Order: sequence, then C-alpha cells, then structure tokens
Amino acid sequence: MKNRLPTVFLGIFFALMSIYIYNVNQGGGDVVNRVFEGINNFLAKFLFLDISFGLVKGASFPFIVAWLIAAGVFFTIRFNFINLRMLGHSLKILMGKYRTKEDKGEVSPFASLSAALSATVGLGNIAGVAIAVSVGGPGATFWMIVAGFLGMTLKFTEVTLSQTYREWRPDGRIMGGAMEYLSRGLKEKGWPRFGKTLAIIFAIFTIGASLGGGNAFQVGQSMGAMQEIVPFFKEYPIAYGLIMAIIVGFVIIGGIRRIATTAEAIVPLMVLIYLSATFYILFANYEKIPQAFSLIFHEAFHPSAVAGGVLGVIVQGFKRAAFSSEAGIGSAAIVHATASVKYPVRQGFVALYEPFIDTVIICTMTALVIVITGVYDPHGPYASLVAADKGAALTSVAFGSVLSWFPIILSISVTLFAFSTMISWSYYGERAWTYIFGERYTLVYRLMFIGFIVVATITNLGNMLTFSDLLLLGMAFPNLLGLYILHGTVKKQLNEYLAKLKSGELDKEVIKE
Repeated sequence: MKNRLPTVFLGIFFALMSIYIYNVNQGGGDVVNRVFEGINNFLAKFLFLDISFGLVKGASFPFIVAWLIAAGVFFTIRFNFINLRMLGHSLKILMGKYRTKEDKGEVSPFASLSAALSATVGLGNIAGVAIAVSVGGPGATFWMIVAGFLGMTLKFTEVTLSQTYREWRPDGRIMGGAMEYLSRGLKEKGWPRFGKTLAIIFAIFTIGASLGGGNAFQVGQSMGAMQEIVPFFKEYPIAYGLIMAIIVGFVIIGGIRRIATTAEAIVPLMVLIYLSATFYILFANYEKIPQAFSLIFHEAFHPSAVAGGVLGVIVQGFKRAAFSSEAGIGSAAIVHATASVKYPVRQGFVALYEPFIDTVIICTMTALVIVITGVYDPHGPYASLVAADKGAALTSVAFGSVLSWFPIILSISVTLFAFSTMISWSYYGERAWTYIFGERYTLVYRLMFIGFIVVATITNLGNMLTFSDLLLLGMAFPNLLGLYILHGTVKKQLNEYLAKLKSGELDKEVIKE
C-alpha cells in the first residue's frame, strides 16, 4: 500500500478537482470554499499576527515580516556584510574562472542561478512593485532596496547549507534544499526528530505553494494578459491551458537539466525585453530621475500620506521584497544544490546575485517608472486601480503613458515570466514531493502539476491561491529556524574559504584553459 500511496494521492487529487470544478461551474462549491477560507484565516492569524499589538495607529507589523527582517539583519552582521564584499568574486565564479576538476553537480553555477532567477523574476517585479508604491508611497522603494540587500545574505546562507547537506541519490540525481539541511543538519546537532519534523512541514508547504503561487496564479495572470492581445483565448480559455501544459510538460519531464537549459535561454531574454522598455522610458525622462530618487529617499523616512507612517512604509517595502526575491523562503536553495562546485560557499556567493538582480535592480527600475509617471497617486486619475491593488494594470498604464505599444510588450513579458516561474517551481515542488514519497514517484507529481495548469484556466481558484500564498510565506518559518541553528557551519566554511582565497590556494586549483 505504501508503494501505491503517491498514485492513490494523484487519483484523489484529480477526483477532488473534478468535483470542485463541477460545483463551481454549477454555482456551488460553497463547502470547498468555506474549508479553504477557514484554513486561510487560521494561517493568516499566525503569519500576519501584529507584533506591534496596535500601538502604531493605522499600521500593523506582521510577524512573518519581522521574522524575515530580523534574520536578514542578523546574518548580514554575522557574516560581516558578505553581501557587499563578495560581489566581485561572485561575478568571477559566474564567468567560470574558478572551475576545478573536483566540481561535482548536475548543472553549472550560472545555470542554477538562471533557474532560480526564473522563479523569482516575475509578476512580483511587475505587479508587486506597483502595489508597494501605491500603498506605501515612493518611500517603499527605498525599503525594498534595503530588503534586497539583506535578502542577499539570506540567499547566501541557505544556498551554502543546501550545498553542504545535499544528498546524491542512487540514480545520480541530487536532493538538496531546506528539507536536507533541516533533517541532516539538525541531526548532526542532536535533534533528529525535530529536524525531520521541520523538513516534512517545509516539504508540504512547498508542494502547496508550487501548485498555487508557482502554477495556478501564474497561469491565471498570464492568460489574462494574453487574452488582451489574442481574443480567441477569451472564448476558449482551456485552449491556453492545454498549450501551456504541453510546453511546460515538455520542459519539466526532462528534469533539472532541461529546466536549467531552458532557464539559461529564457531568463536573459525576458529580462532584456522588460528592461529595454524600462531604460527607454527612464532615458526619455532622464531629467526627472534625480527628483524621483530624492522623493523616494525623503518619503522613506518622512512619508506624507501613508497609514502608520515610517512603519507602514517599511512593512510594505519588506513584504513586497519577500514575495519578489523569496529570500529566506528556502525555495531557491533546492535548485542551487544541483550546481557543480567544489566548495558550498562558492555557490552561496553565486546566489548573492539573485536578490541583487531581482529586487535591487529590476524592482528599482520598475519603481522609478511608477514614481516618475505618477500613476501611484491614490487621488489621481488611476485611483480605482490603486484602490483595487491592480499592480500589473498600474505598471501597464505607467509604461503605456510613454510607450503606446507597451501593453503588448507587457503581455509577452508576463507570459515569459509566468512560464519561467512555473518550470522552476515545478522542480521545487517535485523535490519536496520526492523527499516525502521517494524518487520513483516523481512522474506522479509532474502529471499533477501539468494537470493543474489546465484546471487553473477553467475554474476560479481564489481561496486555493490564497492558501498557497500563505504556505509560501510559511516556508520561511522552518527554513529560518534551520538557518539560525546551523549558521555556525556556514561561518566556519566561509572563514576557511576566505583564508584560501587570500593565500592564493584557490587560484592553484583552477582548470587551465
């Protein structure tokens, strides 16, 4: 029975989804919705518990945001601002300077970074930034940048641990990520049961987040964008789902190597398309850039019209940065574990660039466009979009005010961002599924993931998406516990690596071209 459990799970999943789709399309589905709503309320009470306890009028300080901020500050100080000191060395690793004969892994450091970026560079950069600026004001941009720099250290820590405790399976594939360093790392500390429990919780959260935020949400948003330029998909949404399922299925069935190869090709392309439009707008309005930066900095500490004052701005900035870069969530550590490197900290250095590119660069560029065009004004002509938190629409309006044809570019960008996010999150969910059920049942998860793409185009998954988003944030709780407990291991490896770098020992190991 144990060997058949994953297959039984797949059958139950599709049966439940069939019932859910039928009920919703018949105007029902109330029971299912109430179940998810109840679970969502329970999770939200914990994750978004106001630790300021109402002392700051007009604002709350959610526990999960404080949890991420505290970790970012702690590790950045603990590792002596490694996020800034080692960027140059990280670039040399990415360029292949430090390849050795003892490198072991499934993909190159750059390929693993591309796969991780394909999951984080997405709708958060388009919609999330606009929401942060419209709700928190221009000052939220400053705190997003701060969060991005702190997030670089979190990524370094979790990726180093993922490389340290990764496991080679009999078929040659690598199992890594928070599941491994929570279970194996805490076992070394004498807490095997606690570590195993945290690992299973993390894996369950990851599976849920992959099907919702990493799948259904991406499908829904990209389909909405494509429907604006391809009316056929408005009448036949399932056609979009089938096309996307075929393309995604072709990539993910091939495993991490095909995912990484696809990400290597698509990530630079989608970033180039989006940033080209951004640079054009900023160049056309170059005289407004100094004023925009001045406004961002001033509003970060002296907000003029934001509930909760400075605290409200900080919360908005850090919250959106967390959704954008996923630093501290533990997701990217799963794919970085497959990188071919000799020293775990070496891939940790590579991971520094992930929040830097995603949040510090791309999110800042988007925010500058939003601020310069003024579409974020809650009393302006786009007040209805601001009030409805329609971030993608706000970004489209901002870019469209300068580039009339930008909505087409946005639709293409959203689709590329969604596709890249889905293929990476499918791998995260698959590794979490494998951790629980075993390597031989990976195909079961892949089929479930592909099926969910089609399901997302023909029914409303509102409460289920909220549920998966909460699970994504929930991943930070067990993950950061592990980082706190195991950070001594990272510190030791870091000191040893820096000593070898300073002595020139690392240069002697490099493969001569």
